[in-house]
Amino acid sequence: MPTLEDVRAARDRIAGRVLVTPCTPSEPLGELFGGHAWFKFENLQRTGSFKERGALNRLLQLRAEERRRGVVAASAGNHAQGVAFHAGRLGIEAVIVMPERTPLNKVTNTRRYGAQVVLHGRDYDEAMAEAKRRAEVEGRVLIHPFDDPAIIAGQGTIGLELVEQVPQADVVVVPVGGGGLIAGIALVLKSLWPAVRIVGVETEAIPAALRSRQAGRRVVLPPAETIAEGIAVRQIGELTFALIERYVDELVAVEEEEIARAVLLLLEREKTVAEGAAAAPLAAVLGGHVRDVAGRHVVMVLSGGNIDVTLLARIIERGLVRDGRMAHLTVRVPDRPGALAALTAVLAEQGANIVTLDHRRATHGLWVTEVEVALTLETRGREHVDAIVAALRAQGYQVRDEDASAGADPLAVASGQG
Repeated sequence: MPTLEDVRAARDRIAGRVLVTPCTPSEPLGELFGGHAWFKFENLQRTGSFKERGALNRLLQLRAEERRRGVVAASAGNHAQGVAFHAGRLGIEAVIVMPERTPLNKVTNTRRYGAQVVLHGRDYDEAMAEAKRRAEVEGRVLIHPFDDPAIIAGQGTIGLELVEQVPQADVVVVPVGGGGLIAGIALVLKSLWPAVRIVGVETEAIPAALRSRQAGRRVVLPPAETIAEGIAVRQIGELTFALIERYVDELVAVEEEEIARAVLLLLEREKTVAEGAAAAPLAAVLGGHVRDVAGRHVVMVLSGGNIDVTLLARIIERGLVRDGRMAHLTVRVPDRPGALAALTAVLAEQGANIVTLDHRRATHGLWVTEVEVALTLETRGREHVDAIVAALRAQGYQVRDEDASAGADPLAVASGQG
């Protein structure tokens, strides 16, 4: 079991090789819950996440003979990049096993850092099984992503920085996957600040820590889809679970839509890119899952920023639609010259900007004298969208608001572990 002294030793060991990341206040986001918001920007690390702290601490403790054998790790991305980057700098050969549906940016970056990448399995757990097999067969040292005292101690260095950066903190909210991050932070903070409240956040898709606490033992959850693939771990670690049970006050779970909204808010109001796992703490605070935050100093750990750009684009578009800043309408118009011009004139009068327009003749249910026009519009809010629809209908057009009539458009990507 790691100790506070282990964390202090880890800080000295990795000093100068990883960033002491800033922890700064955000008035715009604090206003949303009536408190004082603080963000610890681990997405600014060289590999884009906190994971390199623990990875480097573990690598630096390898014996010379272990370095020659090389290392193997399993990860959906962030741990992989941390191990690959620092192993490369230390001259240690690294093999990284990643789930087959790991976001392309994480696979590409891991290879760019010099590691051999093996894609195997549907999720983190299957990738880990392959990593353990390779460790046994090839004689490599397994670098576990969370259930290792050296890894936990490395992640705990964030806690030491928080003590110095935000001494007035009342609540610290941390994403939870395998539990290494929150275990390390909680160990430090509860040792030095017993009164601080520590809250762990998981995705409702795979809340392994929460379900384990409820059951009084570690449980294994089935695979699931989530935009927070970095915390999608089906079973929490043995060491991390013991530390969480000892030091973490609350565990909560958030919905996918709450995470997506938090990603967009961080991008727009904090001007920072956060992956789904990193946005989970803000999602929990704004969603009312964390109690008694009004007037409090609430620190949220932004664990990483390695989000797939295609997923980010989908989150942005969904957020714009939800806020009424983008609308998708389908309109039936007569199939004759000038009909399209008449339609766009109505849109112009209403101040709608056309982003895309698709002119369809072969749609089922249309008369031969009709065409269907699918529109993507830039709008100013939900009331503006309603006014546009009303104006079109007043001119005799049949209009379908696709955003109002369609069901939830899934954002999820494959589960894994960062």
